[in-house]
Amino acid sequence: MSLELDHIFICTGLGGEGARCLEEFGLIEGKPNTHPGQGTACRRFCFTNCYLELLWVCDAGEAQSETARPLHLWERWQGRASGAACPFGFGFRPGMRDDDSVLFPTWDYLPAYLPAPLSMEVGTNNHVLTEPLLFCLPFVRRPDRYAADKQPPFHHRARLRELTRVLLISPQANRLSAELAAVTNAGLARVRAGSQYLVELGFDGESQGLQGDFRPMLPLVFRW
Repeated sequence: MSLELDHIFICTGLGGEGARCLEEFGLIEGKPNTHPGQGTACRRFCFTNCYLELLWVCDAGEAQSETARPLHLWERWQGRASGAACPFGFGFRPGMRDDDSVLFPTWDYLPAYLPAPLSMEVGTNNHVLTEPLLFCLPFVRRPDRYAADKQPPFHHRARLRELTRVLLISPQANRLSAELAAVTNAGLARVRAGSQYLVELGFDGESQGLQGDFRPMLPLVFRW
């Protein structure tokens, strides 16, 4: 199927460290969430076509359980500050185009918090900790495509509306797995070499030429 970006997660400190700086910037926080059986929790900031998730491990035992262990979220979370692991994940959903091609090979992840028969399709580069975790959510849609009473808040004081560009800066940019290369070849994200992990998000075509830099609290830059 054709895919489009649904959300990006960033591994953060306990409680979603960094959420305050996003709120001070002018974003409205959506509903937080927990992932029973996976040992993680999150805080979310939505836009019309995607959302940004601040993710942390709240239960080390669950995060290292037999079910959740293949995601390596524990290792990503533990290694986020030292640079030992990429702290990001890129989640995708079905796109608008009819396309029978498969972007990258996946395996089915069946977490306890998803009702049967729903599952996540996780990229087979899940063990490559120097790259974002790649996964597909076949059952979700754009935030602005839900019924009005189901939509998360995305009318921000900062007036950012739609994500139009994703750039991953990585110390390992010259050695991409086939799965991540497929994402870049499809135009869903770009990758550039840099000394530290960073994600740069462009909004609304970046017509104003402005930027917000959330370092050192978050490895995140906005441009609009």
